[in-house]
Order: sequence, then C-alpha cells, then structure tokens
Amino acid sequence: MAAKAFINLPVKDLEKSISFFTHLGFSFDPNVTDENAACMATGDNIFFVFLLKEDYFKTFTKKALCDATAFTEVLITLHLDSKESIQSIIEKARAAGGLIHAEPEDRGWMYQHSLEDLDGHQWEFIFIDESQIPN
Repeated sequence: MAAKAFINLPVKDLEKSISFFTHLGFSFDPNVTDENAACMATGDNIFFVFLLKEDYFKTFTKKALCDATAFTEVLITLHLDSKESIQSIIEKARAAGGLIHAEPEDRGWMYQHSLEDLDGHQWEFIFIDESQIPN
C-alpha cells in the first residue's frame, strides 16, 4: 500500500509559524495554503504537516485542544541525512525562537536532538547510520 501522511497541528499565529519553519528550510505548497492553513512539505513527498489556525483546527474535532507547551499530544520525528544536518536545523530553530527540548544523544549509530516549535509541538530529528547498528 502506498500512502502519504498528513499531520495536522494547531497554531496560534499562522504567519509566525510559517516564518519559523521557512527559516528552518521547509517549504509550503501555495496550492493548499490560505489564511487558515498552510501545508508544509518535509521534502520526501510522503509526509506533510498542515499548520492550522486554532479556530480552524477546532472545526475538525469535538475534543478540546491541548496546550502543547504544557502537555505532549504528539512526537513528530524526522530522519535527516546527517548529524550535521540535525545540528544545523537545531541552530536555525534557536535563532528563530524555538526551544531545545532535550540535549542531543549520540549513540554512535544514531544521533538525535529535539526542539519545540513556537506552539510547543515537539520535533525529534534523528540520523541513523545503518552500517553502524549493533547486532
């Protein structure tokens, strides 16, 4: 089965969120971006993130929204192509107002680092060197 994944995240300020993620190097599809929502591509054409203004997000659910700065509703993990790529995106996130969620972990075969975006959503970035995975 071939499938694409769409993660939908509520955001307080859509323009600030677009600016934040653009600063990190992500792009947005103008064909499915408007004043209420923006579609962010992760580069693999399989996984997309919709950033939706909170009021608009609420039209898709009957549940209350959680405050992602106080509670974890989802962990979003992206595999990048190197440890250096992860370090670069973390530096860009800091410069754009993101918070470091945890210090990096380097296991030799896997490197990971995490951050919180402007709305508190937790993003994990990992690099796995498959040739170094212990048996």
